[in-house]
Amino acid sequence: MTSPGPVLDYAARLDQLQARLRRKKIDALLVGQPENRRYLSGYCAADHGINESAGILLVPARDEPLLLTDFRFREQAERETTLKVVLYNKGLLALLHDLLSQYSVRRLAFESHYTLHSSSLKLAEMAEKHQVELAPLAGLVEKQRLIKSAAEIGLIRSAVALNEAVFRHVFSRLDETMSEIEIACAIEARMREVGAEGPSFNTIVAAAENAALPHAVPTSRRVGKAPMTIDMGLIYKGYCSDMTRNISLGEVDEKYLEIHRLVRRAQQAAVLAVKPGALMKEVDQAARSVIAKAGYGRQFGHALGHGVGLAVHEKPSVSYRSRQKLRAGMIITIEPGIYLSRWGGVRLENMVVVTEDGCEELNRDTTWLDI
Repeated sequence: MTSPGPVLDYAARLDQLQARLRRKKIDALLVGQPENRRYLSGYCAADHGINESAGILLVPARDEPLLLTDFRFREQAERETTLKVVLYNKGLLALLHDLLSQYSVRRLAFESHYTLHSSSLKLAEMAEKHQVELAPLAGLVEKQRLIKSAAEIGLIRSAVALNEAVFRHVFSRLDETMSEIEIACAIEARMREVGAEGPSFNTIVAAAENAALPHAVPTSRRVGKAPMTIDMGLIYKGYCSDMTRNISLGEVDEKYLEIHRLVRRAQQAAVLAVKPGALMKEVDQAARSVIAKAGYGRQFGHALGHGVGLAVHEKPSVSYRSRQKLRAGMIITIEPGIYLSRWGGVRLENMVVVTEDGCEELNRDTTWLDI
């Protein structure tokens, strides 16, 4: 008999959010950002774009939350969430017209960082008719998502292990006649074969000079025996993984070995700097200083890492610009890199969870040069 897996307490999450709304004197919040919606309700439907929503949560500060959606998603919504599902047969604004009065809403908040400007204008027009104050709020639910519960950490740990198993499977079958696109397709197909919902982002496979592009798009070029960067992640039961490996199907020269090992040392230095209370910029600097001292500071131009959870890129940002401190329960990536135009690049990425006295690396797979 298989275990049902970690239990995610949606009711507790909603209770916490409602308490915060009351403190802010907000009567209700509209939640449309897909990961926030899933975090609060368990509803998994995907939007077809920011202009075509699969549903909106109406979270009153003191009453029962509702999931508002249309006929296409009714059955899925009723299966996946215990919230009351209400259909907007005549459109969302027409339904809100009735609900605002029913819930005695006088101050209505919405996710200003996700809502289209055109949608916010229509919402404002409706609010004015009802003499409702519209309150734009950004990052309220995201702040709640910063610290992962034990159940969430367990799911992310499983996502990381599954991601590494996919990499090992595909790595053992790589051939120098394969193209970057063929390798990316093989990785994503294997993800679904082993039970993932799919990739957490479009897989990056970049060989030779293409690896100088941190977010390279796979091409039809054959990888041959050149070094390549593979950046991949998958979604398991809603939670994401993200890792980057650099490999070669042929011999590599001394310059490549030097840079690969340098990036590895930078990554290890950053991992050692991760602990509760440490500033994000201090962790970033731990890796950046290793690379800068070797003369490649200008070739490491992006932040060291980012949070991972229901979204593959979420808060916090582990950046040289960030003044935020790490807290136990955060999960972040550590991914220093060096990129040289017309030569290539190396990036190594692992995920870590911040613990009470340091951190734990969630990845168990070693880098190619350590094998």
